[in-house]
Amino acid sequence: MPTATTNGNGKTAVAPDATAPIIEISRLQAETLHIPIIGTAPLIVHRFSEKAKKQMLDNMQGKKTPKQPKDPQAEYEGAFYKFEDGGYGFPVIGFKAAAVEASRFYDKSVTKVGLRQFLFVKGEIGVDGVPLVRIEGTPRMREDVVRVGQGGTDLRYRPEFTSWKTTVELTYVSSCLTRDSVLSLIEAAGMGVGIGEWRPEKQGACGTFRIDPDREIEVVS
Repeated sequence: MPTATTNGNGKTAVAPDATAPIIEISRLQAETLHIPIIGTAPLIVHRFSEKAKKQMLDNMQGKKTPKQPKDPQAEYEGAFYKFEDGGYGFPVIGFKAAAVEASRFYDKSVTKVGLRQFLFVKGEIGVDGVPLVRIEGTPRMREDVVRVGQGGTDLRYRPEFTSWKTTVELTYVSSCLTRDSVLSLIEAAGMGVGIGEWRPEKQGACGTFRIDPDREIEVVS
């Protein structure tokens, strides 16, 4: 039991209990994997261009943006995520979000809140300052009719990678998740959630992927 003593100022101080159990907290263990990914359906990329951002800001501020002729090539080019060297990319957050969302395929012990704290995806910084994975593939311009507003329609011009692959650098808390569990989440994410526009999560059939069986999974640490 703690013992009480009175000091010279008349105040009572409680001494620590030497018999109390010591709390011991183990350090978290982590492992980093380089996971090769290959697309199983076309990847549609849609970055908000500076023009689109300005139009949104003008609308929020009550400003009228003069209507300009549509420039398909400029819209297509503005929808890319790129690196300084001209390479193509895709936001790493898309892969993490897909893996977290894939938790719905498993029992309730796998929670989105827990996975957000256990999984971390790293990428290279693109021209916008956004971490990206490098997308290997040849893009083409895609034209789609989309619904806008109340029953209106418009044409959208975006990049589409019909064949694509990448490598995802993923760090996970290995004292909470097994390596096989992480790889299962990635496979489930690729099959049932996807990335980019018109992915399965958004009632589409694009942006699906799987772990590339022809490349090795690299354990970094």
